[in-house]
Amino acid sequence: MNEMDEKKNAAKLLDALRERFQIKNDAALARELDLTPGTICKLRSGALAVGAVVILRIHEYLGLTVAEIRALAA
Repeated sequence: MNEMDEKKNAAKLLDALRERFQIKNDAALARELDLTPGTICKLRSGALAVGAVVILRIHEYLGLTVAEIRALAA
């Protein structure tokens, strides 16, 4: 997977999480995942990859399995 695909997938994942859990905006998503708004911004812009910490936060705070998280990002 190239860098552009990873950026699109991160943004797609964030959008899917917001839609699925009816989260109003990225700041609210950051609060739900106990991340900073800057982290969400960096994920969305591709400056930060969706790594283990983010995947674990999604799993812990929103209850999705790793397989579900990967499917949302695909």
